[in-house]
Amino acid sequence: MAELDTSRLDELRATEYAHLDHNGEVYLDYTGAGVYAQAQLRAHHERLASRAFGNPHSANPASAASTELVESARRAVLRFLNADPAEYAVIFTPNASGACRLVGEAYPFGRGRDLVMTFDNHNSVNGIREFARRAGGRRRYIPLAPPDLRIADATVDSALRRRRGLFAFPAQSNFTGVQHPLEWVEKAHDAGYDVLLDVAAYLPANPLDLSRVKPDFVPISWYKVLGYPTGVGCLVARRDTLARLRRPWFAGGTIAAVSVGTEWHQLAPDETAFEDGTLNFLHIPDVEFGLSWLTGIGPELIRDRVRALTGRLLERLAGLRHANGAPLARIYGPSGLDGRGGTVTFNLLDPDGRIVDERLVATEAAAEGLSLRTGCFCNPGAGEGAFAIGRRQLRGSARWGVRTIDEYLTMIGLPSGGAVRVSFGVASTFGDVRRLLDFLTATYLDRTADAAGLAPRLRC
Repeated sequence: MAELDTSRLDELRATEYAHLDHNGEVYLDYTGAGVYAQAQLRAHHERLASRAFGNPHSANPASAASTELVESARRAVLRFLNADPAEYAVIFTPNASGACRLVGEAYPFGRGRDLVMTFDNHNSVNGIREFARRAGGRRRYIPLAPPDLRIADATVDSALRRRRGLFAFPAQSNFTGVQHPLEWVEKAHDAGYDVLLDVAAYLPANPLDLSRVKPDFVPISWYKVLGYPTGVGCLVARRDTLARLRRPWFAGGTIAAVSVGTEWHQLAPDETAFEDGTLNFLHIPDVEFGLSWLTGIGPELIRDRVRALTGRLLERLAGLRHANGAPLARIYGPSGLDGRGGTVTFNLLDPDGRIVDERLVATEAAAEGLSLRTGCFCNPGAGEGAFAIGRRQLRGSARWGVRTIDEYLTMIGLPSGGAVRVSFGVASTFGDVRRLLDFLTATYLDRTADAAGLAPRLRC
């Protein structure tokens, strides 16, 4: 496919993202974490060197300076998402997982309030089911359909036809790269459901307009989008839905008033009621600068570059063949660009069709300076769909009493513990794709799979 006019990103790679090339390495894990620009680090240092900043829970000058920057960052997040401040609130959290926990622990699950999820949710979303379980709410999963591992609209309609509650799904799967229809948000609202939209894999390379698509909850980890800072996320929530949540506890920073003698408390009347303890006030302002930086580059330009790189990899990867004509790779999810993002997951196959152990790929890729991802990516449902693991196998595993991940994989009949994932972002180049393909060709073409001597798997 023809390369698009995204040469400005090559210039930025050579300047603001030059640290990616200092050791001859290739970064291919943007779904795991974004990468930062040197400008972001300079802005952080210059801000901290300019004056003292204090705990925002005070009125002294240092605290007031922090409060002003935190509130400015809230407004910047809403601008970036084109969200009306009268409709949406920004709650700062340590990460997207923390944002999901806020929803799960405070949502009114129970009689008549269910949790509906898609099979390919990240574990930070899957974990909400434990809150629903404790509250007596029903849990339902919507399955994936082979071969693309998409979800049929009819199955969504069927799942949302029963009762009411919370519907949670990813805008883009972090396993297959499938981009689910954002129209599901309105469909769920029409059926009486609130919606949690996971944008972790979607937002780094795709604009999200909350004036058009209106989920109730959007959990975000900003390092996924900006590369820096880590330890800062947020829950972007519709104010009317937020008002229906009931927090199971309170903490410093969340209350308007509290009594020890009468065990009475009153939560703060705004989004700070959900911000436990002291915010990461020295890094939250970095989010505003990072969003300004990405906006200056252009979200559409980043999307076009990621799309072009993804298409190049899919086309070349599908064409790699051993001498006997057998394919080198098995790609999970869509083989084309329609309705998919810049995450490509695959297993390598030897000439006899056996899967090359992902631990071997991880070790050999690292030796060549390639930072890619292997394993199951905290997305067990997508893995179960990709490897066609049936419910009977999974039910039996609970009775076997297996002690290790490798025993578990053997008992359910899996040849590997996961797959290989490559993903692209703002600083990715066509040279990165060439380096990856050259490595795969030189290392695995016409090579027999051998997992001997690999360290045991410790987790999935």
